Amino acid sequence: MFRAYAALILVGFIWGSNFIYMKMATAAISPLQVVFLRVAAGFVPLALMAWKTGVLNRGQLRHLPHFAVMSVLATSFYYYGFAAGTALLPSGVAGLLGGAIPIVTFLTSLIFLRSERPNRLMAAGVGVGFAGIVLAARPWEGGATVSLAGVLWVMTGVLSVGVSFVWARRFLSPLGLPPLALATWQTGLGLITLAAVTDYRGMTAILDEPHALAGLILGLGVLGTGLAYLIYYYILDRLGAVGASGATYLPAVVALAIGAAVGETVTAVELLALALILGGVALIQLGSRRVVRRPPAVQDSATA
Repeated sequence: MFRAYAALILVGFIWGSNFIYMKMATAAISPLQVVFLRVAAGFVPLALMAWKTGVLNRGQLRHLPHFAVMSVLATSFYYYGFAAGTALLPSGVAGLLGGAIPIVTFLTSLIFLRSERPNRLMAAGVGVGFAGIVLAARPWEGGATVSLAGVLWVMTGVLSVGVSFVWARRFLSPLGLPPLALATWQTGLGLITLAAVTDYRGMTAILDEPHALAGLILGLGVLGTGLAYLIYYYILDRLGAVGASGATYLPAVVALAIGAAVGETVTAVELLALALILGGVALIQLGSRRVVRRPPAVQDSATA
């Protein structure tokens, strides 16, 4: 059990550090090039592990359309939204906004799956969380302090991965496929898509920035994409979904701390926004443990 919690902390730190790596890399090359290299580096350890464990088989090819959708929602577009947004924002602010993933995931699940009735705690969590998002974005300043375009890109990425959870739960979870197989298919297909749309001109500029290159390949790719998937699945196996959800708290805190360490301005506004976003996530998770489930017949008709 100790190892599982240690792994949970580790994956939280890995994901939290992704934002500074994205910031460094997008200073040298385009966000799309960053995403292509990240997915390429992350796909390698996943593919090797999938081959070693034998989780892939030809029978899974019939689910290729669902894998393709996941490759866009949970890999290509999700990563691009975060990279494009982080290029325009302080890495700490981008990390704050990324902390809203559980909130948006809950809302998309509520809208599209309708498998549970929200209670007051969950509703309060959504309100508190979005108050934190608005505070982090500061739209009343008209982009003078925080780039509204950057906020929109990050939140688009957040929405994309939120919808991906709904798609996975609706179409992939019933299949009972190994999580490693799902991750390998989605990153592999995402890599193919990115290879087709990426403009490679000027991409070698990253070679002139060794720190940014190391952060991109090792931090974002091998650790943040490949290894983080494997660690998270280990946590799910040992702690279950509720225990593993603790990994959603750390990245925003880590991203803000790293941002402050590299000289980004962190004021009381960012700290309050962090508290509100994480507080909203906590209320939603607490409320979900008290939720009133719909009868099976209603669930089936709602998700048909």
